[in-house]
Amino acid sequence: MSEARTTSAPAADSATLVRVRGLHFSRGARKIYDGIDVDIPRGKITAIMGPSGTGKTTLLRIIGGQWRPADGAIEFDGINVHQQSLDGLYTLRKRMSLLFQNGALLTDLSVFENVAFPLREHTKLPEAAIRDIVLMKLEAVGLRGARDLYPEELSGGMSRRVALARAIALDPEMVMYDEPFTGQDPISMGVLMRLIQSLNRSLGITSVIVSHDVDEVLSIADHAYVIAGGQVLARGAPDEIRASPSEYVQQFLKGRPDGPVAFHYRAKSLADDLMERA
Repeated sequence: MSEARTTSAPAADSATLVRVRGLHFSRGARKIYDGIDVDIPRGKITAIMGPSGTGKTTLLRIIGGQWRPADGAIEFDGINVHQQSLDGLYTLRKRMSLLFQNGALLTDLSVFENVAFPLREHTKLPEAAIRDIVLMKLEAVGLRGARDLYPEELSGGMSRRVALARAIALDPEMVMYDEPFTGQDPISMGVLMRLIQSLNRSLGITSVIVSHDVDEVLSIADHAYVIAGGQVLARGAPDEIRASPSEYVQQFLKGRPDGPVAFHYRAKSLADDLMERA
C-alpha cells in the first residue's frame, strides 16, 4: 500500500467534507455495510440514524480510520483515509474529533485537566496559553465554574458537556457525536442540542450525529441518513426523511412494534430447537 500525504488537494466538491463510496464492511459472517454511499456536507449537521445494531458507530470508526473497510473509499477533504501511513493518519485525526457515547472522561483528572489533556498531548503551547484555551472551551459549554471538579462529581449531562469541551479543544474541522442524547434527562438533552447547534454555527465546524433519538436529532440536523440492513434507506433534509415512502423508515421514525423490522433475531424454528439433543 503506497503512502499518501495528508496535504493532498482538497475534495473536488468543496461543499463535501467526507465522501464515502462503495463501502463494504463485515464483522465475521455478518455484513454491516453492502456498498453504501454517504456524503457529509461541510459546515452542516448531518444525522446518521437507524435501529440499534445497524452499524452507526461502526461508520464513525471507519471514517476515523480505526477500522478498515473490506472495499470502498472514505475521503476526508479529498484525502483517502485508509491510504495514509500511521503518521499521516495520526495527523489527519487531529482535524476530526469524537464525542464518545459515555463521555470517556479520565476519572483521575479534574475537569480542567481533562480538557487540557489533548492540548498537552498534541501541541507545544505554553501553560498560560493552555489555561486560556481550556477556560474558553469550558465557558462555551457553560462549565467554567466546574473546572476543579472530578468526573465522579458531575451529573451525566455535565459529563457530556465536559467531553464536548475536550472534543473541541484542538479546534477540529469535524466533530462526530456517538449517541450524545442517550441517558440524558430532558433538560440535559435540550442543553446538548443547543450546544451542538451553537458550536456548529459559531465555530463553522462539521457535525456528524449518530443517534436513534428521532425527534431530537431531526430538529437540529441539516441533512440526515437512515441506515439499516447494510443499505441507505433514506437520505435528505429532515422533512424528506419524515416523508419517506419506505415502510422500514416509517416504522423506525414512529416506533411501531410491527413492520419490516422483526422482533425476533433470525433463528431456526423453536420446535426444531427444542427437538435437538445436546
